[in-house]
Amino acid sequence: MAKYAKKASKKVARAMRERKRGTLKSGGSGKTVKSRKQAIAIGLSEARRAGAKVPAKKGGAKKSSAKKSSSARKSSAKKTGAKKSSAKKSSAKKSGSKRSGKRSSRKTSR
Repeated sequence: MAKYAKKASKKVARAMRERKRGTLKSGGSGKTVKSRKQAIAIGLSEARRAGAKVPAKKGGAKKSSAKKSSSARKSSAKKTGAKKSSAKKSSAKKSGSKRSGKRSSRKTSR
């Protein structure tokens, strides 16, 4: 039994043709796609949206479980009334110290 449907191969072929012409754009940034692998990925994702038989992404399950666990943590914190520690603040402090180190090294090199 085939892994991919005919519709999937047509979508990938169309994406590859557009990439060769230089008219294929990426979804998020709108930049022109130059990579062959990225063109194939775009074609396969379009085929998935169209309902064609295409295997699921390899890393897709991990990302979705991480999202579920973070939302589960938020709901449990609301129920218990516990105050959660902000990860953004701690990462901002760390990145701020790195930046200040870079700035000071620039000043001394001048």
